[in-house]
Amino acid sequence: MAGSPIRSIAIIGGGTAGWMTAATMAKFLKNLRCRIRLIESDQIGTIGVGEATIPPIMEFIRALGIDEDDLIRKTRSTFKLGIEFKDWTRIGHFYMHPFGQTGFDMGPLPFAAYWLRALREGKASRLEEYSLQATAAYAGKFMRPVPATNSPVAGITYALHFDASLFARYLRNIAEAGGVERTEGRVKSVSLESENGFIDALTLESGERVEADLYVDCSGFRGVLIEGALQTGYEHWNHWLPCDRAAAVPCERTGTLSSYTRVTAKAAGWQWRIPLQHRIGNGYVYSSSFVSDDQAQDELMSTIEGKPLADPLKLRFDTGRRKRFWNKNCVAIGLSAGFLEPLESTSIHFIQRGITMLLTLFPDRNFRAAEIDRYNKIVGAEYERVRDFLVLHYSRTERDDSELWRHCREVSIPDSLSERIDLFRSHGRILREDFELFPAQSWLFVFVGQNIMPESDDPVVDVLDRKVVEDNLANIRDVIQKCAQAMPTHEDFIRQHCSYQSA
Repeated sequence: MAGSPIRSIAIIGGGTAGWMTAATMAKFLKNLRCRIRLIESDQIGTIGVGEATIPPIMEFIRALGIDEDDLIRKTRSTFKLGIEFKDWTRIGHFYMHPFGQTGFDMGPLPFAAYWLRALREGKASRLEEYSLQATAAYAGKFMRPVPATNSPVAGITYALHFDASLFARYLRNIAEAGGVERTEGRVKSVSLESENGFIDALTLESGERVEADLYVDCSGFRGVLIEGALQTGYEHWNHWLPCDRAAAVPCERTGTLSSYTRVTAKAAGWQWRIPLQHRIGNGYVYSSSFVSDDQAQDELMSTIEGKPLADPLKLRFDTGRRKRFWNKNCVAIGLSAGFLEPLESTSIHFIQRGITMLLTLFPDRNFRAAEIDRYNKIVGAEYERVRDFLVLHYSRTERDDSELWRHCREVSIPDSLSERIDLFRSHGRILREDFELFPAQSWLFVFVGQNIMPESDDPVVDVLDRKVVEDNLANIRDVIQKCAQAMPTHEDFIRQHCSYQSA
């Protein structure tokens, strides 16, 4: 039986979320003869501080057929191999959460099992030394993967740091070239259908009436459609993740161009450092319960490494997620769907994931419950798993030097996170669930980095000969070091392939 295909889509809001959605729909819905219209106002500022990404962004770039070097030049990007956490476990301590593979499995046993035993016996080095991404990041090196049998350079995994406003502008050009219509304007009111509560039409401040089959809310924290019109409701997670403010400021670049994001724990939150080709992005994410806005801004400005290039941008946010991301004929994507602080650079990924799942479960005008419910279940589970990953950073720390960290140590964590910690503490096991963003090695680096160690070895590890294990670990470490040494510097790679040239 023929359905009733979607013939018109209205995207409310631009910025990263709006233009990622528009560019993707323009490409993948091209043959549906569907009108796609994006409504945004230049008078409404966008949140442009989400400049660090994680590896799935590269899948998005390639799926759209974007020339990677061209994008990097025009968005003044740098490459990212991981995130360094400084002063999180305790002051003076640091660890890296790198991307990509670490070591290799032996038979039925994951790398973590035999590395943990060897570490306990004093026969292994720091976990980072078995990761090419971590080793290269600390050495200031970078290269893209190249075909090489049984070599870690074949699996180099990376993401980008970019200027979010330039990224949105780049995608806007792609979207408009693909037929997306942009309307300058602001939504004044929303009318709902009386019989089912679906969105019937929008009225802009200009008086124009906008009708569509499907509405995508990319209006940011305001949630003009998903909350303002449909009153979907919000699930608050501030009791687990207490930071509710941020101050952000760019500064001049100094020193060499690093290939990783750095986050440094502070008395009332944490500070980010994101290197771009033309500047450094800085920000202080903090809890207003433990520091005033003025004090936080003063601390941020006193610790940036170069001359500030703008006045600090102040942000307020409410950590959590909508109770439903897809409600009736409206899907919320980006900040209108929820907010988790950018500690693990997941903000843009949630945009990407929301778009991908919408295309996977794309509706017709009947908007059947099966697709909507499945979308909400999958996206909701992803938010919860990333939430748990972030809570792990806060709750399992040795710091007790300030009120914030003492508070975080005392808060009861989600049961789902407790189960993960208990499983790892038992025998060092990490099991990845369906649709989960972070792989086992990500959990391993944070567990070990925050000094959460298993009480016993995996019982099956005794099937491995200790001498073979020691030789394998030494070989992995040696190969990683040689590969990193042979790589060009991050700055040289960019200069050769994708350097931004100022006008």
